[in-house]
Amino acid sequence: MLGAVTTQHDDEPRGAWTVVWACFTALAVIFGVAYSFAAFFEPLQQQFQARRADLSLMFGLSGGLYFVLGAGAGLLADRVGPRAVTSAGMVCIAAGLLGASVASSMAGVIGAYGLGVGVGIGLVYTPAIACVQPWFTRRRGLAAGLASAGIGAGTLVLPLLVAALLGVLDWRGALRALALLVLVAGLAGTWLLRRAPAASARAGAVAGTPLAQALRSPAFGWMYLMCVLGAPAMFIPFAHVSAAARDAGIDEVRAVGLVGLIGVGSLVGRFAIGALADRLGRPLTLILMEASLGLSMALWSLANGYAAFAVFAVWMGLSYGGIVSLMPALVMDLFGARAVSSILGVLYTGAAFGNLAGPFVAGAVFDRTGSYQPVIWGSLVLSALATLAAARAVRPVKAA
Repeated sequence: MLGAVTTQHDDEPRGAWTVVWACFTALAVIFGVAYSFAAFFEPLQQQFQARRADLSLMFGLSGGLYFVLGAGAGLLADRVGPRAVTSAGMVCIAAGLLGASVASSMAGVIGAYGLGVGVGIGLVYTPAIACVQPWFTRRRGLAAGLASAGIGAGTLVLPLLVAALLGVLDWRGALRALALLVLVAGLAGTWLLRRAPAASARAGAVAGTPLAQALRSPAFGWMYLMCVLGAPAMFIPFAHVSAAARDAGIDEVRAVGLVGLIGVGSLVGRFAIGALADRLGRPLTLILMEASLGLSMALWSLANGYAAFAVFAVWMGLSYGGIVSLMPALVMDLFGARAVSSILGVLYTGAAFGNLAGPFVAGAVFDRTGSYQPVIWGSLVLSALATLAAARAVRPVKAA
């Protein structure tokens, strides 16, 4: 283990669970907005006669940005605290949504949404999720699972809410409604985020591995490779499974609802798998979840009716949710609290390429071939390699 501390306290510090639920709220808002993209796919395609590759670029640009910017946001939060950084991020997201709502071209929508939402989520995600870990020792896995469950909750609720809004408003009005939600609920969550006492001392006094040393470690290198290889299977379904379902003759509401079912699976993954990992061991659980994510893609390749698509969505969400909830706790296990935000931020840049290129390539392949099959099987192979990288990454970590 590299610099991790295993102090044993019966009770967590005062305010620890408030931070968990504040993080839950912030993540629900930002990822609910991000994954509401599926609901806007059809109206934007009709408005601008856009290709699927162009539409996917809107999702991929924002995703690529928030993973790349997570490293800088983590460093900034380690210096000035999470509240200011994450609150600024919420304002950026609202500005991006409002800018997209007045755009007169698809390029304008891509630019405003991609930049505003991407930069905003980048400022919120890493500082918020990293803020939770130093508050806990004994129940770190459970706390991480509860906090990151906000992603699943937002993925479940907001795409369906947007689909309902699009029944009474046009896509521009729906984007403005989302901006208002971000400013109200999002800022309410980020305002309650604060640094844990264990991470509030001078940098040299906080236990753990310095950033530069962590980045040179084999464990970090393997975990980074895991993120790079596993990202396509995580993000392509969010952008394309609804469109694939519509191609199979499934109606619009149920097609968009598949993203909500990914959220259902993700919620189960974050609550149940996060708590289970505290017993089974986070290293083994991470390996199993990476393997499960790849296997779920095989079901997508065979799906031709709503039931199969629904099972795939829940299965994929459970695997994805388990992976995301385990990674912050594993970073604490490996490196301690000293630079946890910064290490997580750099680690998440590994997912940026898959988030940016994966949905775009999937759209381009479909535009050329009329099928998602090559992309699905390619993602399965990459997930298998990500599983092997995960096994190498966590080998130094004792079961925790």
